[in-house]
Amino acid sequence: MEHSTQPQRMDIYAFIHKALRACMCHALTTLGSTDAADEREVGAALAEVRSLAALCESHVEHENEFVHPAMEACRPGSSAQTADDHGHHRIALKRLTTLADQVDAAAGDARAAALARLYRHLATFVGENFIHMEQEETANNQVLWSAYTDADLAAIEHAIHQTIPPQEMEAYMRWMLPALSAAERAALLTEIRDNAPAPVFDGMMQLAQQCLSARDIGKLNAALALPVEMAA
Repeated sequence: MEHSTQPQRMDIYAFIHKALRACMCHALTTLGSTDAADEREVGAALAEVRSLAALCESHVEHENEFVHPAMEACRPGSSAQTADDHGHHRIALKRLTTLADQVDAAAGDARAAALARLYRHLATFVGENFIHMEQEETANNQVLWSAYTDADLAAIEHAIHQTIPPQEMEAYMRWMLPALSAAERAALLTEIRDNAPAPVFDGMMQLAQQCLSARDIGKLNAALALPVEMAA
């Protein structure tokens, strides 16, 4: 079997899409298993759906503002399909929050029916987004790779990160850290340690302790060659 000798390129979509896929899958399974008669379960599920909607809306804005202009600058019209998808996604996200509000306002059998409607809408939204993200990771990346260096793409990603408030970044990272492979996770934390202020790296490591398994923490500590007192 022949193996490609081409170096792996900077993929501006890879990590954030893993985070969003994980968030979407968890929200969908949580919603599907929610007991409509259990107020606490319903509240937790709706909070997760609303959090997902907020992250998706923010992600759409980031791509529209930073990634699509870069594509259009080198190949006019190349972002048209995904930009159109984003318009549909925003409509779907508004519908998602409207349906969540309807679950909140309903009771008894009406709440169970409203919960089922929300679940089906979320399932459709997730399915459409999985196809959309595949398009971005293939066709859109080819456009970006044909015109920009990895350093250029890293600069675009950095510019996006600069616009994300700390609380929102933490919400992304709570899904991203466990969704990445051990090698990807180590690369991300190494980049943060090398380029961000020390408190930012410390905060990310504390977050990792909260959302990763002991096995994954062990791999991360070894990859980062942390002192014993930090690895504990």
